[in-house]
Amino acid sequence: MAAGCARCAAMIRRLDEVGTAGSRRLAKIAELEAKLGQLKERQQAVEARRRALKSRRERKADTRRKILVGAIVLAKVEHGEMDRALLGRWLEQGLVRDDDRALFGLVAR
Repeated sequence: MAAGCARCAAMIRRLDEVGTAGSRRLAKIAELEAKLGQLKERQQAVEARRRALKSRRERKADTRRKILVGAIVLAKVEHGEMDRALLGRWLEQGLVRDDDRALFGLVAR
């Protein structure tokens, strides 16, 4: 909006040079340019909110997928359809944070 304000100020300075008939036109132009700047700012804010919402939804969907896959794997192990040792190896290789490893009874690295 800074560029819009500078243009508005320049137009207002020209008002004195042009006279009353032209000054009304220039004032209207300055007013419309200021309004255009405000609308552009509002549009940018709406677009930023839209992107943030989309990102939040994608993260939620990703988290839900991970939870569901984990639930399926745990159910397969509990029902004997998947080897518990295989899951243990996956966890041993995949978990690096001590607090994550502790959840599964693994030794801290």
